[in-house]
Amino acid sequence: MMRAIRLRTEFLKNPMGIDVAKPCLMWNCQGGNKQTAWQIVTEKWDSGKVKSDSMRAEYPKELSSRERVNWKIRLWDENDKPGEWSDAFFEIGLLCPEDWKARWISGNYKVNPKMRYPADCFRREIVLNSHKEIEKARLYMTACGLYEAKLDGEKVGDFCLAPGYTDYRKRVQYQTYDVTGMLRNSAETGSDVADIDTDVKEEDSHATRRAEDSNKVHVLTVQLADGWYRGSCGAWGLKNQYGKETKLLAQLEIFYTDGTKQTVVTDENWQWSDDGPIRFTDNKDGEIVEAFRVPSYGGKAKVTQHEVVPAASNNVQVTEHERLHPVITTAPNGKKLLNFGQNIAGYVTFRVNAHRGQKMVWRFGEMLDKDGNLTLKNIQCSNKKITTPLQKIEYTCREGMNEYKTTFAVFGFQYAEVDTDVELAADEIEAIAVYSDLEQTGFFDSSNTLLNRFFKATVWSAKGNHLDIPTDCPTRERHGWTGDAQIFCRTASYLFDFDTFANKYERDLEDIQHRNGDFTQIAPVGGVNRYMFTMDGSPGWSDAGVLIPWVIYSQYGDKKILEESYAAMRRFAFYKIRTLGKWYPTARPTGIDTRYRKDISNYGQSYGEWAEPVDVNAFRISDFVSPHPEETTAYIVYMLRHMEKIADVLGKSKDAETYRRYAERVKTGYQHLVATKKFSLDTDRQAKLVRPLFMGLLNEAQERFAKKRLVEALDHYGWRLGTGFLSTPLILYVLADMDIEYAYRLLENEEIPGWLSMPKAGATTIWESWEGPYKSDGGTDSLNHYSKGAVCEWLFTTMCGIRVDSGSANHFLISPRPGGHFTWAEAKYQSVYGEVESGWKRENGKTVFTIRIPANCTADVILPDGSRKVQEAGTWKFTI
Repeated sequence: MMRAIRLRTEFLKNPMGIDVAKPCLMWNCQGGNKQTAWQIVTEKWDSGKVKSDSMRAEYPKELSSRERVNWKIRLWDENDKPGEWSDAFFEIGLLCPEDWKARWISGNYKVNPKMRYPADCFRREIVLNSHKEIEKARLYMTACGLYEAKLDGEKVGDFCLAPGYTDYRKRVQYQTYDVTGMLRNSAETGSDVADIDTDVKEEDSHATRRAEDSNKVHVLTVQLADGWYRGSCGAWGLKNQYGKETKLLAQLEIFYTDGTKQTVVTDENWQWSDDGPIRFTDNKDGEIVEAFRVPSYGGKAKVTQHEVVPAASNNVQVTEHERLHPVITTAPNGKKLLNFGQNIAGYVTFRVNAHRGQKMVWRFGEMLDKDGNLTLKNIQCSNKKITTPLQKIEYTCREGMNEYKTTFAVFGFQYAEVDTDVELAADEIEAIAVYSDLEQTGFFDSSNTLLNRFFKATVWSAKGNHLDIPTDCPTRERHGWTGDAQIFCRTASYLFDFDTFANKYERDLEDIQHRNGDFTQIAPVGGVNRYMFTMDGSPGWSDAGVLIPWVIYSQYGDKKILEESYAAMRRFAFYKIRTLGKWYPTARPTGIDTRYRKDISNYGQSYGEWAEPVDVNAFRISDFVSPHPEETTAYIVYMLRHMEKIADVLGKSKDAETYRRYAERVKTGYQHLVATKKFSLDTDRQAKLVRPLFMGLLNEAQERFAKKRLVEALDHYGWRLGTGFLSTPLILYVLADMDIEYAYRLLENEEIPGWLSMPKAGATTIWESWEGPYKSDGGTDSLNHYSKGAVCEWLFTTMCGIRVDSGSANHFLISPRPGGHFTWAEAKYQSVYGEVESGWKRENGKTVFTIRIPANCTADVILPDGSRKVQEAGTWKFTI
């Protein structure tokens, strides 16, 4: 019998506090071959038997704030037999501004923007009627800054670094916590800081006495830190990027079984002090903690304002994940050196027995210097005024057992250096990876050990760079670079259940879209130096606002992202169209015939291809100053073709025709541009050949020449990778289209520059530069920079041949292409329609293909011998 599995609401598992009034319900099928009907039942809706093979349904009625929907579903198989019920739930958050009764509060002090402050400590007693039974309780909370809430000393929820990262001037995310069990099951009184000092229980003794009468007393405490809002942002750790006054908003709603409701909100009645253990906290620089301190809560919170109404993120939470114990040695400099064996983004927790006043200084980094001591030089920016990020914890112990876990900072590290006379035990220390709770959905394995290690390194780098936004690295800049997000989006959509994360990031892009329609190079924008603003609009970066929604639609069938983002994408498209033929003060002559100048764009400062190997195209500062007409014109065509497809999907035929017409015009301009001497296709710069071939920009004669010239360029460079940032993810597709053995020859290269050179040199994450820690000039380059891992999409789409058919639901295109020295390869992908597998093995002169298609799905299977088969659900083997 067929049953529904992997039940989701708006791509989330049992979400709490979404703000979609008519959410999409989704599932996969298990058992049977084909779904012929479904039935969904809730407390207020029974769909009846609906004849359909679709694995999603929109909730038919608009829901209200706070509504919880328990839904169950059963399916009918190809024999019209119903299966067993499966169930799930979702809950709506606060949809209307008037739902918020709480007031914003802040610490009661005057802020000097040049100073840094301890974490604010807020406290509120909650008195419950012991004669009433609680039906449910919800805590809605957010902050401008970072918060951590505790109820009777126990952390509320699993979210780390809440409320996450947005442009707080435009959008503030709130979280919804189910605290029913915490209020029902906890003792009549609790310690709000039990994990810091048990003496606090004495100060709450008066609450215990009151509880002996008729009420139960609970204590809600919250710590508030600077975070991205007021703390370090960007490479140079710019402060006060979104505001100067951190603030908190909280609303606790308790519903009793007798129909009454009790609401506790942030207001002037909350206790406050800033004399708690966390004396300094910065999301990049670290924390200074004096563990013997206990908050006095001797003052009152100050009521303040924030004009933005909080919104649900409709995204996965940031949570703790893998835990690693270190190997402890003594470094040459005499300090304790901890090696966790894996480069991660996260923080540490430890337990030590110490005397009050003993100190520990922890520093975290990705690499060791030539002497074997920890160094942070590869990730730090430094001048006479500042060195950042520090990635440091200064901890002063209390008497006895000390337990510590970082609260408001995340570091990129494999190593930690500890300067202390306190005894450390490896089994009492853990590094904890912290990232958005993205379920891994893509898995790959092959006969090439180095490629397998590269794939794992890519997964680790992706985890370390997806903490509510996609970042370039978790150390130096920690920026939401749009270019990195764009080139990696398809890979991320194979590796992880990525829809909600990408939707959230698209909102980040739209929040700060320029009035002229241009998208930015970084989103959110905090930490961007003013001189960089002229780089907004860079080709391949700003196009993320269009390319990411298209990838998510094509991978997940998520039409909503196209509908909701179309207006912003359209503004961007017409902004780019207006740059055609437009004069720019730093533009250099292109040599193109004057008749075609209006058909190319030589407008705006940009990055160009960016980061090509030095011996291919060395960086010059002028690369920042002037436009890059080849890249800019190419991406205008590429973007407009995507806009044409998007408009077709949305039924906007008039817009589609406009995009098509402009794309053809600019394509002609591009062909004339590359016919000039300055932008000639007769070049050893692989990127200049890969881009037009991948994007289909050339006429027939130019295409023939470019393919021939690309092989020559690879021959001249010893079949090493000579592309830069934008074209590295594209080159294998181009080579595979020419000859699959070309693609495998480049993939299998183990020399620098090449993908396999990194795992060969010991990398556990993807490096920013090909040389990694062995870079000769000693420059600042992260060892956790996922962009080069974007090639992993090719392992799924081509090597193992798994593609979701964007034109047909529940359908795959499977066309594996063996090659090179590989004897076998296999990939598994938990797609939005079910788990699909494809692999191949060479033996005895034959190649055996094994393909598994999930229930209620079909696939076009195209084998290398040209045979094509339409297969239904099941496991299939083919030999050629």
